[in-house]
Amino acid sequence: MNYKIKIVFAMLFAMVLSCAKNPFTGKSTLALVPNSQILPMAFQQYDQFLSENKVITGTKDAKRVENVGMKIKTAAERWLNANGYSNYLEGYSWEYKLVDDKTVNAWCMPGGKIVFYTGIMPICKDDAGMATVMGHEVAHALANHGQQRMSAGLLQQAGAAGVAVATGSKSSEEQQLWMTAYGAGTQFGGMLPFSRNHESEADEIGLVLMAIAGYNPDTAVGFWERMAAQSGGQAPPEFMSTHPSNETRINKIKELLPFAKQEAAKFGVTFK
Repeated sequence: MNYKIKIVFAMLFAMVLSCAKNPFTGKSTLALVPNSQILPMAFQQYDQFLSENKVITGTKDAKRVENVGMKIKTAAERWLNANGYSNYLEGYSWEYKLVDDKTVNAWCMPGGKIVFYTGIMPICKDDAGMATVMGHEVAHALANHGQQRMSAGLLQQAGAAGVAVATGSKSSEEQQLWMTAYGAGTQFGGMLPFSRNHESEADEIGLVLMAIAGYNPDTAVGFWERMAAQSGGQAPPEFMSTHPSNETRINKIKELLPFAKQEAAKFGVTFK
């Protein structure tokens, strides 16, 4: 085997060994970039985003975003403390902002930096709808999905370098063919399912968090149905998307409702 290829495979092997177990998913996940590096960068980007956009403060909706966010944060802390992970949120700095933007979206950066766009508020409809979104977005941060995607990106780059080395003696046309095949294979066979899996994990964790926070997880179904209606069916095929299809997501959430209620009951929260 060419010594350059050996070096590439050695690098890939070392990367694969860099894993960490997540308390929310119970899975060993890629952790090539530590949170000690990710969180400061995320906080800086968050502050920059806020400085470049219109942040709404003092309104009823702005206060609702913060109140629901605090309840979801407390739910996460209760779950972590009860399961022996009291130090898990070290370095997190929670912040909840409402931004004037018609885009139907919300997001959470690593470390608990959250933004709701005004465009999603009518679809949220009420605090329970907001809790559905808040739980889902917070779950991305708690499951370290940002860290995993950065790590997967590094692996993808290393793999591409390996293909380039392995095909170095071939013609430029053959090299291009191999690189195109590698790119399509990792995108549809790896990175997109990887993202869809993150969305499904965030749905499950988010349901549990909203239930522990006192919001009936049954209401999550209505929220996602409203999101589906809002999209008007304009979505790519599931295998080409970073998100599960609306039908897949809603059906999975319905299956998870008993589990979310069971978890909430451990904290004295019950629903009729």
